[in-house]
Amino acid sequence: MFTSYEDVVEYCLKHSIKMIDFKIIDLIGRWRHLSIPSSRLTPDILKCGIGFDGSNYGFAPIEKSDMVFIPDISSAVIDPFTKVPTLSMIGDVYVISEPENYRFDQDPRAIAYKAEEYMKSSGIADEIRLGPEFEFYVFDHINYECSPQKVGFRIDTEQAIWNSNADKYQNLGYKIPLKGGYHITPPQDVLYDLRARMCLLMEENNIPVKYHHHEVGGPGQIEIEVEFGGLREMADRTMLTKYLIKNLAFSEGKTATFMPKPLFGEAGSGLHVHIQLFKNNKPVFYDANGYSQLSKEALYFIGGLLKHAPALLGFTNPSTNSYKRLVPGYEAPVSICFATANRSAVIRVPAYAKDPSHKRFEFRPSDATCNPYLAFSAMLMAGLDGIVNKIDPTAEGFGPYDVNLYNLPPEEQAKIKSLPRSLDEALDALKKDHDFLLAGGVFPQKLIDIWIENKRQEAQRVNNIPHPLEFELYYDL
Repeated sequence: MFTSYEDVVEYCLKHSIKMIDFKIIDLIGRWRHLSIPSSRLTPDILKCGIGFDGSNYGFAPIEKSDMVFIPDISSAVIDPFTKVPTLSMIGDVYVISEPENYRFDQDPRAIAYKAEEYMKSSGIADEIRLGPEFEFYVFDHINYECSPQKVGFRIDTEQAIWNSNADKYQNLGYKIPLKGGYHITPPQDVLYDLRARMCLLMEENNIPVKYHHHEVGGPGQIEIEVEFGGLREMADRTMLTKYLIKNLAFSEGKTATFMPKPLFGEAGSGLHVHIQLFKNNKPVFYDANGYSQLSKEALYFIGGLLKHAPALLGFTNPSTNSYKRLVPGYEAPVSICFATANRSAVIRVPAYAKDPSHKRFEFRPSDATCNPYLAFSAMLMAGLDGIVNKIDPTAEGFGPYDVNLYNLPPEEQAKIKSLPRSLDEALDALKKDHDFLLAGGVFPQKLIDIWIENKRQEAQRVNNIPHPLEFELYYDL
């Protein structure tokens, strides 16, 4: 939005901005924030930054926790949810040092920058364009409890089929059946106006929207697909999209969640990512004579993604809940393979994208519990490794499989490698296979070690808690 300190000051005066809010990504992928009165913004802040405790972000040990963030004024937007006029911008993390502070190599945003620079230095491409599909649920009510004597949650939304017999209020019917919400129209689609306002708000904040619709999940699942952008740019947009959607839903008395599998028996929410590479503004992935019009570079990139898929999921699907979505029967991939127009494959090549500039493929396992800077960077690094090492996906046994993988006979399914079935399995794979992330110094080894350690602790917390279903299965034994 801005290119100089003077531009920021002039804008704040012209638009009566009273506060400036700084948002910093933590390791797990949540935004934290700190605010100052707009009158306190100085050139020194843009040069030397503002101090904060890095240990609370998962970045540094307590004994060396003093860090600074420096605002990126080009990322500035008006926060539409604050009563006090507020300008919001992203902060980049720096290590305090003499004579000059230096960029913290574990800052997820720094890793995204290094990944794009590594791609350019490789000579393979000078631009990556990503197009994520945001899937999420909007509910009317959510409560949960996790205590020694009581574990459970309750979700409710008026449009759900389980409310078809509700009589505590005027019930007009028009409920959405189980897994029956795909492209449903009003009056069942009660979220249309809210969804449209979400899209307009995204547009107002420089996030171009391709389209939106009700998704498969009957109890309020939504999809908003956006136009393509660069890696770090799209990670920024992903964070802002989640912020806008959650806060707009909250302001309307509803609650939005990007949790991959909030409801048993319903469709899960993914973050499918469409990927393109360009060099000198020409598509790297197009070849009129290749499989599904894909170039050999595209196939090698796919080979890298598929070969490293188990390890990738440590970053692209980093929650225990992620693996409750990656099960057969819900259009979520479980088999490591590629195909055209096949939603049961890890890599899907859209059949409708025929123009050279639109030729692409889609990585389908990922979900929005990821830190987008780390997930998108890991995808790029896996693909580049495929091109550098000429990893042929067909020779590796990854397909193409242009059939419904769920309907294959068991002996044929057994020939296809499967994605990890748990977060622990994905972390095991990441521990064994992460050299491709270290290329060019993009991912620091220390970050990978910290990530695996933190996520193992997270998984252990979930695994150690008795599950309600266990009482049904075992209480009387």
